[in-house]
Amino acid sequence: MGTDMSDSAQMFVLQCFGSKALSKAAKKPGRLVLLTLSTWLSMQGAVAADVAHHRHARPSSKVVHHGVSPLKENNTPAAAPVHHDVESHATESVVVHRGVASATGVTNTTPGGGLMPPQTVAKSRSGITRDFIAKQSPTANPVSMVASLPGVVYSGNDPLGTNDDQQGLSVRGLDQTEIGYLYEGIPTAAPVYLLPYTSSTADNENIQSITLTQGSPDITSPLYNAVGGELTESLRDPSHKFGGLANFSYGSFSLKREFIRMDTGDIGHTGIRGFLSFSARTADEWRGVGQTRRYHVDGKFVKEWGEGNKASFVLSYNDPLQYYLRAPTKSLWRQQGVNYNYADKYTKGSSDYYKLQENVHRTLILGAPVNLNLGHGLSFNTTPYFTYATGYDNGGTTLSRNGSYYGNQPAGALQNTGTSSGSSFSAVSIDKYDLYYSGINTTLSWTKGNNTLAVGYWYSYFDQSEPSLYEALGPDGQVSSMYGQWAVKTQDGSLLSQYNIHLIQQTNSLFINDTYKALNDRLTLTAGFKETMVTRKVTQNIPGANYQNGQSDAAPLPQVSISYKITPHDQIYVNGTTSFRLPASIMSYVDRYSVSTGVQTRSHTVNPKAEYAIGEEIGYRHTGLVSVALALFNYNFTNRQINTTTYASGTPVTESINGGGQTARGAQIEVGLRPWHHFSPYVSAQYLHATTDNNLQVGNDYVRSAGKIAVKSPKVTVAVGLSYDDGSLFGAFNMNYVSKQYSTFMDDESIPSFETFNLNFGYRFHSYMYLKHPQVQLNLMNIGNNGFLSGVSGLSTNAKSTKGVYGTTIAGSSPTYFVGGGFAGVLSFTTGF
Repeated sequence: MGTDMSDSAQMFVLQCFGSKALSKAAKKPGRLVLLTLSTWLSMQGAVAADVAHHRHARPSSKVVHHGVSPLKENNTPAAAPVHHDVESHATESVVVHRGVASATGVTNTTPGGGLMPPQTVAKSRSGITRDFIAKQSPTANPVSMVASLPGVVYSGNDPLGTNDDQQGLSVRGLDQTEIGYLYEGIPTAAPVYLLPYTSSTADNENIQSITLTQGSPDITSPLYNAVGGELTESLRDPSHKFGGLANFSYGSFSLKREFIRMDTGDIGHTGIRGFLSFSARTADEWRGVGQTRRYHVDGKFVKEWGEGNKASFVLSYNDPLQYYLRAPTKSLWRQQGVNYNYADKYTKGSSDYYKLQENVHRTLILGAPVNLNLGHGLSFNTTPYFTYATGYDNGGTTLSRNGSYYGNQPAGALQNTGTSSGSSFSAVSIDKYDLYYSGINTTLSWTKGNNTLAVGYWYSYFDQSEPSLYEALGPDGQVSSMYGQWAVKTQDGSLLSQYNIHLIQQTNSLFINDTYKALNDRLTLTAGFKETMVTRKVTQNIPGANYQNGQSDAAPLPQVSISYKITPHDQIYVNGTTSFRLPASIMSYVDRYSVSTGVQTRSHTVNPKAEYAIGEEIGYRHTGLVSVALALFNYNFTNRQINTTTYASGTPVTESINGGGQTARGAQIEVGLRPWHHFSPYVSAQYLHATTDNNLQVGNDYVRSAGKIAVKSPKVTVAVGLSYDDGSLFGAFNMNYVSKQYSTFMDDESIPSFETFNLNFGYRFHSYMYLKHPQVQLNLMNIGNNGFLSGVSGLSTNAKSTKGVYGTTIAGSSPTYFVGGGFAGVLSFTTGF
């Protein structure tokens, strides 16, 4: 090709980019070639989807602005290319999509301001992309960012989103331990407690997309607990060019945060590229006292070769420190509001000093996803992974020097009791843990004609050690070692402990899935079967306690679905799914004794029953300038496992309650608009009717809970968003409404409905010297709020005394609650380089 371009090519670039771009490109012919080629390539996907929908009898001069974020094979949004408007001088108008250039990955192409990427899978699925993620506070965690998606109830505990150890998430009334969590295909929630700890994965700047599947997970997913759905987080791929990104954030509660990322670009001719990032954050607790901190590292290296071959290496390291916030009962909330918290100063003999509530959860996540195209329609995907977590959850308590118990045996005169005098002394109760979980998930697929057959195997090994310890306080309330290095001992030299648990869990899962496409790919039929086998072995090394317990369980998990494309933009689907879950608490398997009395406070459960769910959905989708997704759903549960928080010597402990049968029915909708005059509105809503089907056992009697509305299951949730982005000036508004939620199985106590309002706006500047697309951004969270009850922390069967089925008077107990954060603001400065 010579140095002169044809007139048609110049006209093409003129229409795409304008006269300024053409004049600059004319001075550098190579640039003109690249402009023309990149525009042509970006048009191809858009033309195929839109040309049939935008036909006219005569040439049209109208330019339509809208965008679609493309999907990867697993229907999660990929990085959206920057599209440009082109007018066709034929008998049909060609519509492509304009994007924006930014350092943060925003393209302004996803409908609903990044809240509604297109989906095609035959089940309810929603997601968020960089268009939404990048505009949230850099401190927000992934759970808080999906709060606007259909069916989601987010029970925040602080306005910055930094405290993910004390927050709630539910989808269609099912809590976060019933939602499978995948990070680059790696199951990152600890396989027993199943809490996501989403801040352990990636910093916001590195998250490409988050996808929420309401209902059961994909049959190929390495999950066994996901009766409520699947939350999938995808990292950005490293850039092909050397460069980086820096962010500096400051805000309410003395927030300071720094983030830096470096991309290697393509390393020589190896085909390898990667990035590493580091962030540091400190902030005060929003209520009470105490400073939290977090250090975090992310990394990803990628090699691509041939057609469809890709190997990746992913790592994330997280090192946080924070303090538990006191969860009030409703009565205490009315009396003290946000002032109900742990004491900011130590009082001799007291155990409610805030520094005793320190908790740490350090994690290292490693994974190596590999996708291979073997030719002849064969493909092979495998993801080996390893995760290590260590830390402690602490609380304050008081011990008797000579009257304490080790299990059911008197402990005698205790050793290492500190310098205080008297018959008792203050101590920190330490719940220390070490978790190792590794595994491999593999899938072999074969496509022949219209049929794709997939078979796979998932193996997981999990090892958990969790002893409880005590350490005496110093004169000023200080603790020498939060890990219990100088722990209190019994008279005979044993470590004083309420429990000393070791668990090993192994999971084996085999699956087969077949997909058949007909009628020019408009009809898709899918049927699959998965058999998951879980074995747990638990020991409790405490005097008087049952030493060994455990269980083995297997569940058949069939799935079927039918999808039909009425038009290229309209789809209907129906599916039937199954899922199961074991109790999400190690405490279900062990005996516990009071340290102060030696009385048994909890008996181990022998072979606890697994939760099993059968679900059906029917749905409709429309994609276009306005995208719409509707779904009706029905679920039936047996042995419904419900998590709650209790306290053991002042330390919060997760317990699992068998809630018997449950039925849930409802409808959800979401509507999003592609960018239109720079605006992108979004609305989602859900109606849910969930009921408890059985009377729950309390002691030797039952409370009359059958037919009651299920706990943590608000009837109505609504989210409204409006985004504006003209490439320089941007902003967004989000509102969430959650109706009343019950906190007892007898429906005799609840928290009222609440609304949250968040606002962000900012400005992108032109690149200057080494600074690429620098920007300033302000996030305002919980506008107008000064604290509210956002969710249920500790459940109760009944808050008021009631008569059981057999006439026994069953005393009431008060539930506890999460306190939603007050107002906060975060100012961020970001630039590429």
